[in-house]
Amino acid sequence: MKFTWLGHSGFRIEIGDQILLLDPWLTGNPMFPEDRRAEAIAGATHVLLTHGHFDHANDVADIAKELGIPVVGIFDLVGHLEATAGVTSVGFNKGGTVALGSVKVTMVNAVHSSTMPSQNGPLAVGSEAGFVLDDGSRRVYVSGDTDVTMDMELVEALHQPEIGLLCAGGHFTMDMKRAAYAAKRFFNFKTVIPCHYRTFPLLAQSADELKAGLPGVDVIEPEVMTAIEL
Repeated sequence: MKFTWLGHSGFRIEIGDQILLLDPWLTGNPMFPEDRRAEAIAGATHVLLTHGHFDHANDVADIAKELGIPVVGIFDLVGHLEATAGVTSVGFNKGGTVALGSVKVTMVNAVHSSTMPSQNGPLAVGSEAGFVLDDGSRRVYVSGDTDVTMDMELVEALHQPEIGLLCAGGHFTMDMKRAAYAAKRFFNFKTVIPCHYRTFPLLAQSADELKAGLPGVDVIEPEVMTAIEL
């Protein structure tokens, strides 16, 4: 597997026979070098979208239409994008699993919010979610934007993910201390990659506290557009 951070919560994930773009916010993302956009999205097969907030969804429709690939996510959100932006979609819901080539994607719970702007103010577009990605040999837990939740215990019991992509910046999501607690209490990760941090001053700027809270776990601080092979 190969994970390339696109800044904030965005990742390019090469897994099985798929190249998945997870929450690819590129335009206006202060961490992403926009001159590397073509490189970041090249060959992608699907866009995975955890929820509707701008820092996750703003580029999704443009990328999906440019590449001619589906947006995969909760039924209400991707249905809204299909109706308003003309994308194709794979809509499902929590507890459901879809096959993307050789990769199975299960939608799991997250605790956050999910809206998009409209003429009448924020528009609710389904519910926030996370994912478990399974290539048949290893599983990856994508937390999405969330706080610690007891549902994480069920994710571990049902899927036993070895790799965790965890939001950890604080303010809008769990912080480094809470992410470390979640990983230690509920999971048996071999590798954790933090995200949703460093983007803005009010978010955590390093993962030192996460590393300190997870002895024995390989906590990898990603660098934008630098691939992590696991």
